[in-house]
Amino acid sequence: MFRGYLKTVFVALLISFSIGMQAQEDDHLSDHDQHITDAEDERVNTDDEIKSYIEHHLKDVHDFHLFSYTTDSGERAHVGFPLPVIVWTNSGLKAFMSSEFHHDDDGNVLVQKGDVTLTKYHSKIYELEEGATAITFDDEHHPTNAHKVLDFSITKSVFGLLLIGTLMLFMFVGLAKQYKNRAIPKGFGRVLEPLVLYVRDEIARPNIGEEKHKKFMPYLLTVFFLIWIANLLGLTPFGFNITGQIAVTVCLALFTFFIVQFNGNKDYWKHIFWMPDVPVLMKIVLIPIELLGLFTKPFSLLIRLFANITAGHFVVMSLIALMITLKAQFGAVGSTGLSVFLTLFISVIEVLVAFLQAFIFTMLSALFIGMAVAEHDHPEHAHSEEDDIDEVRERFV
Repeated sequence: MFRGYLKTVFVALLISFSIGMQAQEDDHLSDHDQHITDAEDERVNTDDEIKSYIEHHLKDVHDFHLFSYTTDSGERAHVGFPLPVIVWTNSGLKAFMSSEFHHDDDGNVLVQKGDVTLTKYHSKIYELEEGATAITFDDEHHPTNAHKVLDFSITKSVFGLLLIGTLMLFMFVGLAKQYKNRAIPKGFGRVLEPLVLYVRDEIARPNIGEEKHKKFMPYLLTVFFLIWIANLLGLTPFGFNITGQIAVTVCLALFTFFIVQFNGNKDYWKHIFWMPDVPVLMKIVLIPIELLGLFTKPFSLLIRLFANITAGHFVVMSLIALMITLKAQFGAVGSTGLSVFLTLFISVIEVLVAFLQAFIFTMLSALFIGMAVAEHDHPEHAHSEEDDIDEVRERFV
């Protein structure tokens, strides 16, 4: 089933790529470029602009921006490629490429699809009321003439997940074929094998047990490599921030939650609803606490991963911005050198964090699964205190 899922991901990736790559000029601005051109000057200089730029970098967008450059005529050209936009409006499903968004004479980002006018504001797509060309807001900054649509688009993070799925498909199908044909992997398989054995011997077996760990190895390997590769891609200049999206970490935590609940044995549920060897009054007090614990465990998983990755990206971007904020104190060369040194130092630490967060998420998932499938000792099989004393006497007397 896992192999079939990866094949589906691969087909979806091919479909999205078949639409084609293109360079986006000024009339087809990306979310990133839209954010920049909202200001009078395209350069980010002030503290507020830097903060806004960093916040925008952490968000998900509807296209892929690679880089920008200034042409000989002094115009800004933006190189990248659009991604499919798929939204559900009051008039039904609308699908188009993100490059179809254009700026009107007033600077509003619009696209007309049939009788529906769509606009983009802070990387979110809204459907405008009839006759409207821009979003208006009330005193509490709520849209008064537009509403959000159901967005099923292939965003930058979704594109990254499809890319990771494709990489995992090639890596592990190749490794499986090598195991089928020979005892010792070769090539890139030699890199994957120690990692697979590490997840099995250091995560799955100690936390789930020798007898039951094999059942959960496909999930543990999938989530480990998915998070690890996503974190590493986030350190590249392509600007991926997959595990820094709360929706992604929520989905990963929900997978762990449902696997734990559906595989929990009777001892697991008994220790939640009616703990053995505990006074009745204490059982009544502990039941709501145990029920709350069912949800705090996956919540801790999603928050830990999301917060650490988001904080890492924020720190790196902030250190890069030091060349602007400290320019007056240290000069252009000094501020740039300090910024580059600190950024490289933190980036090396982030490489460790990328692996550490994948390990922690996988290890805690295995721990929660192990707690659910563990067999507990029952009173009828337990030794009495007298038996323990007799055993000690026989050993030492």
